[in-house]
Amino acid sequence: MINVLINGFEGRMGQEVYKQTESSDNFKCVAGIDEYSNIDEINNKIDVIIDFSTPTGSMNILEYAKEKHIPIVIATTGFSDEQLKIIKDYSKDLPIFKSSNMSYETNLMISIVSKLAKELTNSDIEIVETHHRNKVDAPSGTALMIADNINKALDNSMHYEFDRHNKKSPRNKREIGIHSIRGGTEVGKHSVFFFGENESLEISHTATSRAVFASGALKAAEFIISKPAGMYDMNDLVELRNT
Repeated sequence: MINVLINGFEGRMGQEVYKQTESSDNFKCVAGIDEYSNIDEINNKIDVIIDFSTPTGSMNILEYAKEKHIPIVIATTGFSDEQLKIIKDYSKDLPIFKSSNMSYETNLMISIVSKLAKELTNSDIEIVETHHRNKVDAPSGTALMIADNINKALDNSMHYEFDRHNKKSPRNKREIGIHSIRGGTEVGKHSVFFFGENESLEISHTATSRAVFASGALKAAEFIISKPAGMYDMNDLVELRNT
């Protein structure tokens, strides 16, 4: 049995992770905290931390994880460059699994479109992401993750275009367009388009429930507990499951 501490316990994702641990034969939630909880009151044996909180909450729990030598899965987004540097520094002493999107199939899609980008080098690449009306950031962290992985596959030769409204020129061949749609209760949809001459290819992933992100976080937790110090992400998990 893997003992889990959930950081961001009262949030929607924290509650979803808790729900899945309650029905699991492999995981047990032994502690749940939020940003203003007293971490020092935790007395349970903890094998792994799953963090669905805020950047401030993540920084707080990282201190605890390092002190207790506990692997951590970070699913929080919105970090500053300085906070990202701190996380990377902590990974020298701690196994850290970090991803902007914990859906295994989303990350499998990212792997696929990165390979396609190297094959379809003459295509125009556009990314469209759709989320519920209450999402405050745009574009989504996942859309940027998709773009970054495609760009990496293309030797970081591309730049991102977020707004063509004020542009009065043809599309640049070296750009990746990124577009955001907000409305209703859409959990999340990400589509990548490859527009070629006289044909196009579309790869999409749609999440219909937040359960997929909780399930992915638990897969990441199971993966990270046996790893040495370092930074890990969904690419490592995708590669492992495909070997």
